[in-house]
Amino acid sequence: MPDLTTVFEEHRGLLFTIAYEILGSAADAEDAVQDTYLSWMRIDGEDVADPRAYLARAVSRRAIDVLRAARRKREEYIGPWLPEPVATSPDIGDDAELAESVSMAMMLMLETLGPVERAVLVMRDVFDFPYSEISTALGRSEPAIRQIAHRARTRVQAGKPRFAPDPREAGTLAARFLLAARGNDIAGLIGMLAPDAVAMSDGGGVVSAARRPVHGAERVARFLAGLARKGGDEVEVELGVFNALPGVVVREDGQITVIMLIEAAAAEGPVTAVYLVRNPGKLARAQLPPRISR
Repeated sequence: MPDLTTVFEEHRGLLFTIAYEILGSAADAEDAVQDTYLSWMRIDGEDVADPRAYLARAVSRRAIDVLRAARRKREEYIGPWLPEPVATSPDIGDDAELAESVSMAMMLMLETLGPVERAVLVMRDVFDFPYSEISTALGRSEPAIRQIAHRARTRVQAGKPRFAPDPREAGTLAARFLLAARGNDIAGLIGMLAPDAVAMSDGGGVVSAARRPVHGAERVARFLAGLARKGGDEVEVELGVFNALPGVVVREDGQITVIMLIEAAAAEGPVTAVYLVRNPGKLARAQLPPRISR
């Protein structure tokens, strides 16, 4: 049997993804994975028949504990709360189910669920764990787990993204969108936005950000053009892929100050939502090598 560390590393991507989807925080997910590793190293590996299932159960329980402790802080959060963006490879679009599960829209829908509901939905619908394994992991009866899954699935169904464009194709839209914003092309921006488009900014009370979502194509267009003007010509911008969506990374003096994610109804548009993550605590790990995997 391979040594314990080798076995763990084979499943690290899976464990990070489970923890991230339960928590919405890459930093907390990394901590949950590390705690799982430390407990894993204390066991007798030969007694574990299915390391993948064992580790998934362990990281899920740890993530639920962390999420329960974080709930009050999120309720008191200043302004909109957005999940911490994680870099994803452009080819994540090849796994449509995984891409949908880590999109901003889905992560925000998961925020409406309780910790156990969230864990059940992630383990069952994203990673296809049997109900029996989820029951063991969470200490609930199998019928109860099935009921929780059904209830959680019903709640998030209405908010699921209608379309998940391939990030490689949607990158062209992101480039056009960025060019229009930096060029103060209000009409061009409005033309690329859905009439009911929304922009959400997360500054966490640490940096300046809109305290409420901005609704409507014209208001969103003017809001984004105004932000681009404030940045001036000295900022550096580049395109990337975050949470399976095309994104724009903004740097000032070499430091990332904004990551903007663009959600569209199709590869060519219109843009339905723009997410701006400005909270510095959520940007530190943004461009680390992607660990999202199944």
